[in-house]
This record gives sequence, structure tokens and C-alpha cells, in this order.
Amino acid sequence: MEPNTTPRFAFGPRNYRLMFIGLAVLAAGFITMMLDSEDYGEGFLGITLGPILLAIGFVIEFWAIMTRPGNTAPAALDATTTTTVPSQPVPAAPVAPVVPPQAPTYKR
Repeated sequence: MEPNTTPRFAFGPRNYRLMFIGLAVLAAGFITMMLDSEDYGEGFLGITLGPILLAIGFVIEFWAIMTRPGNTAPAALDATTTTTVPSQPVPAAPVAPVVPPQAPTYKR
């Protein structure tokens, strides 16, 4: 009988929030580069501000993926959900067989 365990996902709510924030910053960066009124996007928005927003967005996405999910939502434990495992004796560690020492044999 297995103990009652709740499934653990790779991402927590904090990770998803950071991912959506990163996606919003990435979208803002691309939109900012599109809004540049200079020819071929060679103004301040297209060359400076847009790429800075994109770099920040990718850093946020990397951080969202690499950060550990915290214990923001612990599982509810009460008398109905808690299961107890009957105590079982701990098996002893295996013992290596004792080999009596032998006299060394030399060949000439």
C-alpha cells in the first residue's frame, strides 16, 4: 500500500506568472519595434528600445523556467486525507561472507 501523495508538477503558479509576464514583455518589444516611424525601423524604438525589451523578456522567460516552484499551495492534510502506513521492521543490511585468510602461493 503506497502512502497518499499528491502529484507534483514541474512548474508552480509563480513560474506560470513569470512566464506570462515574460511573454507580455516580449510582445511589447516586438510591437515597439513595429511602431518605429523611421525608414526600415532605424529609429530609437526599432534599434534601441525594442531589442532591450526583447532581451529583458528572454531573461524573464529563462528565470521563469529555471526558478524552483515554491510551496505556495501546500496540500490540505486532515484526518480524511491522511493515510498511515503500518510500521514494518527495517531489514538488516546484508553481511558479506567471511573468507578465512589463505597463505600466499608463490610460483618460481
